[in-house]
Amino acid sequence: MSRTYKAAGVDIERGAALVEAIKPLARATARSGVVGGLGGFGAFFDPAAAGHEDPVLVAATDGVGTKLKLAIATGKHDTVGIDLVAMCVNDLVVQGAEPLFFLDYFASGRLDLKVAKAVISGIADGCREAGCALIGGETAEMPGFYSDGDYDLAGFAVGAVARDAMLTGKKVAAGDAVLALASSGLHANGFSLVRKIVSDSGFELSDPAPFAPKRKLGAALLTPTRIYVRSCLAALKAGGITAFAHITGGGLLENIPRVLPGGLAVALDAASWHLPPVFRWLMREGRVPRAEMARIFNCGIGMVAIVRADAANRVAAALKKSGETVWRAGDVVRASKGGARVTLRNLEDAWRG
Repeated sequence: MSRTYKAAGVDIERGAALVEAIKPLARATARSGVVGGLGGFGAFFDPAAAGHEDPVLVAATDGVGTKLKLAIATGKHDTVGIDLVAMCVNDLVVQGAEPLFFLDYFASGRLDLKVAKAVISGIADGCREAGCALIGGETAEMPGFYSDGDYDLAGFAVGAVARDAMLTGKKVAAGDAVLALASSGLHANGFSLVRKIVSDSGFELSDPAPFAPKRKLGAALLTPTRIYVRSCLAALKAGGITAFAHITGGGLLENIPRVLPGGLAVALDAASWHLPPVFRWLMREGRVPRAEMARIFNCGIGMVAIVRADAANRVAAALKKSGETVWRAGDVVRASKGGARVTLRNLEDAWRG
């Protein structure tokens, strides 16, 4: 009895059809520096043509995590690609780098062209927003590895920064101001807990969201991660930035210390912003302690900019001009021996359930 790859569950023709379908999406993200198009064994990019003559390259990779489960459950696949790009390019810009190009990995048990195209359409949307080119990727059909209807995503981004403009956090000093940039929601972190809370609450994803009654719960939770690339690059031009921190898994408490030199800490004032309704609902419905919220979620702050105090107003103005909601959330202070690297004062009053 003869055997074929298609009979084993892998349809090469369907994969080829997807490549043809997404070529226009990739072309729409083209920027200076792109050499060639999709379909080769690799993708070329010329940094000099993109205006970088002697750059340091910065690379980042990430995924979307179990937020994908909500996309699959709701049948809404057009925004998780934005999440994928955001999680990668936001990690580049915190190091002062301009994102140049992006590659994706899409794997499923059985390739559904409609779903795959919707996902990759979101990836292309994210790339356009970030100003980087979608220059390649991999689509894997893996029957027996993924359950029917399931898929997974990973993203890879490369950016460039001048050697004398790298942001490493080494210039952060006590007295620097901490500016907060508002998040668009949960972004793409903490969804294992989010899904558990939703399941235990008895709500269906098709129900009105308790924190946003005009939207369905599933759609509200799928609000895509905000991309901060253009605004942060504009803030860098304003001068005075000593560090950025992208608030991802680990929340406020774990991410900000990643850019602080030894001996320094950040004191945030929880009363300086209103905890967004989605976080307030999760905290109340899931009975999540306040400190745990700050360790898991962004709690309304998707990006932190640490700036010299004398430049705070100038940088805040540049960020606002680029469309960000910005406020001063705290300051860099001397760390006490054995003390926390991030403290949140007024937490009990500001984050009442």
